[in-house]
Amino acid sequence: MNLNQVDFFYFLGIGGMGMSSLARYFHFMGKTVCGHDRIRTSLTQQLEKEGISINYYDCIEMLPKWVLSQKCLIVYTPAIQNHHKQWIYLRKYGKNIKKRSQVLSLITENQICIAIGGTHGKTTTCTLLGHILYSAGISVTAFLGGISENYKSNIILNGTKIFLVEADEFDRSFLYLSPNIACVTSFDQDHVDTYPKKETLKKAYIAFLNRIKKPYKKIFLCKEESFPLKNAIYYSVIKKESYYSNHLSIKGNEWYFDFHTPTETWKSLPLPIPGIHNLKNVTAALSISDYLKINQEKVRKALFLFQGIKRRYSIHYLSKKKIYIDDYAHHPTEINALIHTVKECFPNKKILGIFQPHLFSRTKFFEESFAKSLEHLDILILLDIYPARELPMKGINSNNLLEKIKMSSKNKEISTLSKVLEKIKEKHFDIILTIGAGDIDTLIIPIKKWLYKRYG
Repeated sequence: MNLNQVDFFYFLGIGGMGMSSLARYFHFMGKTVCGHDRIRTSLTQQLEKEGISINYYDCIEMLPKWVLSQKCLIVYTPAIQNHHKQWIYLRKYGKNIKKRSQVLSLITENQICIAIGGTHGKTTTCTLLGHILYSAGISVTAFLGGISENYKSNIILNGTKIFLVEADEFDRSFLYLSPNIACVTSFDQDHVDTYPKKETLKKAYIAFLNRIKKPYKKIFLCKEESFPLKNAIYYSVIKKESYYSNHLSIKGNEWYFDFHTPTETWKSLPLPIPGIHNLKNVTAALSISDYLKINQEKVRKALFLFQGIKRRYSIHYLSKKKIYIDDYAHHPTEINALIHTVKECFPNKKILGIFQPHLFSRTKFFEESFAKSLEHLDILILLDIYPARELPMKGINSNNLLEKIKMSSKNKEISTLSKVLEKIKEKHFDIILTIGAGDIDTLIIPIKKWLYKRYG
């Protein structure tokens, strides 16, 4: 399909992070872009401000007149429910229908493409690499899985010499991509609805990596979190590989490290997001940057200017009395890394965590692991499971998860999203963490307002 011959785009699920970056791209390209989502969020409101029309009612009457035209491409997310009225109608009468991942493939198939995959860390790695490329003056378009604080968007639009994308393993989406450079930041089981066994996930990653193409045709893998692969370029934060980082030091709230390329050492670089897990992500971005011959000074400057990503260790309140951090962590490995990093940055502080489990299937599969990771908190408020695309599962709920958490009953409890702020006000803590990938981010503004009002 030739995207140049498409004049209209209709997005089903336009408020998703991956969908909205595509919508922004085509809007920037001068196409007519509309879409549907079931909930108005800060992201959909921003899209509307940018001139993209969005409807929030699942009825056929809300569809634009041109949606059945041969000149229209209907883009859908795999998360859309089969009983969705617009989706039923468009499946029957729509002329051109593609999944989000297929459209991303069409955009990048004849371009130089860098794809960042991995269970954890792909958004941080991709956003930082996009920032480095942009700061170095490289012609780049980057589709991001989060909102960059530097660009206030999930897309960087600065030319078309290089396309940078996230390789999403969910629904095997990344198997549509054919990148020139591929990176896998971590290999950990997740999306158990798609990959019930880790071996199935490994086969999918190998299939993805086998799709790389010339020029470049290079694979970057994290030595600590991957599998042996012939001709891969490895990076590490433990071993001396082709690329590696070491000498991590903390000076106050600032973290520094040394980065080693095959030919030189870049000393005392700033780590823009704390944590050993983020050192791995930064090492990945720097390895690809050096391979692309971006010099040390440009990289160093980009690191100093990097402001982070929304919902990735986002500090919303910091005073001598209280600290508030929000994070997207929704997997036991990510929660462990988050809590460990907070304790390193702020030792001997009492941590109150509010966690919203994401997906029934994930909660069921990782129930024991979630319980162990959440036990590292001092106080826990557990919210109801955020279903996203799933229907409830019998016996899978937050009450069962709470029972498995080995913590004093006075320090753990269940709450609804609407009542959690009142419960927070009753607790004695030094640090608040909001954790999860659902709609827990709607708590950010209310918590911040309360903290500023109460503590100044």
